[in-house]
Amino acid sequence: MKEILAIIRMNMMNLTKTALSEAGIPSITAGSVLGRGKGLVDLQLLRGAEKGYEEAISQLGQSNRLIPKRILIIVVPNKLVKKTVKTIIKVNKTGKQGDGIICVMPCLDAVRVRTGESGDEVLDDV
Repeated sequence: MKEILAIIRMNMMNLTKTALSEAGIPSITAGSVLGRGKGLVDLQLLRGAEKGYEEAISQLGQSNRLIPKRILIIVVPNKLVKKTVKTIIKVNKTGKQGDGIICVMPCLDAVRVRTGESGDEVLDDV
């Protein structure tokens, strides 16, 4: 099994959640986080630059501001890893900086607290 950690734009959460559910992956954990990538983009400055304001254009790339994002944690059996990653990319890819990042990590075990079941039997299985 694998743990998939995805950081996406705040406004893409509902679309991502729906797409994953439709793909047969309804179990996710989500939270709000703050972060920035290597682009150092401040959305206010970006909007100003797009409107042609010289002050905003001159300050692009100088911001250390943290941007609100959503983090998703999804644990799936190995056979669902590619499907899960492809679904997240399909929904979130705009081709612009800030689309997010997906990390796939090994997960040694999972245990359902209520029943004590463990391993793949506690995971979604399509």
